[in-house]
Amino acid sequence: MATITAKMVGDLRAKTGAGMMDCKKALTEADGDMEQAIDLLRKKGLSAAAKKSGRVAAEGMIAAVGSDNIGALVEINSETDFVAKNELFQAFANGVADVVLNQNPADVEALKALDFPGSGRNVADELNHQIATIGENMNVRRFARLESSSGVTASYIHGAGKIGVLVQLDSDKADAPKVAETARMLAMHVAASSPQYLSRNDVPADVIEREKDIMRAKALESGKPENIVDKIIEGQINKFFGESCLLEQIYVIDNDYKIGKVVEALAKEIGGQVTLAAYSRFQLGEGIEKKVDDFAAEVASMTK
Repeated sequence: MATITAKMVGDLRAKTGAGMMDCKKALTEADGDMEQAIDLLRKKGLSAAAKKSGRVAAEGMIAAVGSDNIGALVEINSETDFVAKNELFQAFANGVADVVLNQNPADVEALKALDFPGSGRNVADELNHQIATIGENMNVRRFARLESSSGVTASYIHGAGKIGVLVQLDSDKADAPKVAETARMLAMHVAASSPQYLSRNDVPADVIEREKDIMRAKALESGKPENIVDKIIEGQINKFFGESCLLEQIYVIDNDYKIGKVVEALAKEIGGQVTLAAYSRFQLGEGIEKKVDDFAAEVASMTK
């Protein structure tokens, strides 16, 4: 039987992040074999992660990383906002964003199969390792990646990771400082205004027809004559585009301009071509059904 020293326990803890007693037990069971002890802890970690997987993970953070022309955005969920402030959790989120940036996976499953930087594990195994270490269910929910062949990307994180945005500006004068500056300001605008589409050409026809049907019904119900309803709808659908399409929104930083005009003014200023090519906006937990605890019912059930 191998002698388990304090240094061995400390080394194992440094490599795995597991507790001291768990490391000592694993080393004892593995008769001092470090790699076997790591495997034992990983197996226990995976088991612990599985037990936590049923718990709703709707908190967490959105992380963004980027270079001049490539940007990546990821949403990593946890059960509580408290864990989102944990340095280990934040390092994991930023590490996953780096993987997306550098390896361009096709989807989340492909992302999970890629190597996580500096760990010797893939992203899926590192996720389970973090679940076991931190003690909460966690999830790699989604990511976005924008790359401009002739332009810049900019990112913006708001509210300590509650909202994350990427913006891509294509330009034949991408090295002009004003291009990168404007891209970042537009990312801040997207965070504040939450557009649903880039332009009116991107709005699906069925969405437009549904909006028109609603507008028509409201106009007729209010007693408007049928011969002016079409004009009312035309004005209201333009208002809808102005609210939901990025290029037609009023610029939150300068209300005298729409976003399309901001881009045109930038092109004129730098003497080149500029196109707002794409954007992505994540809001933490959007679309996740959060568990609502009925504390009154819980107390009542405990007294029965």
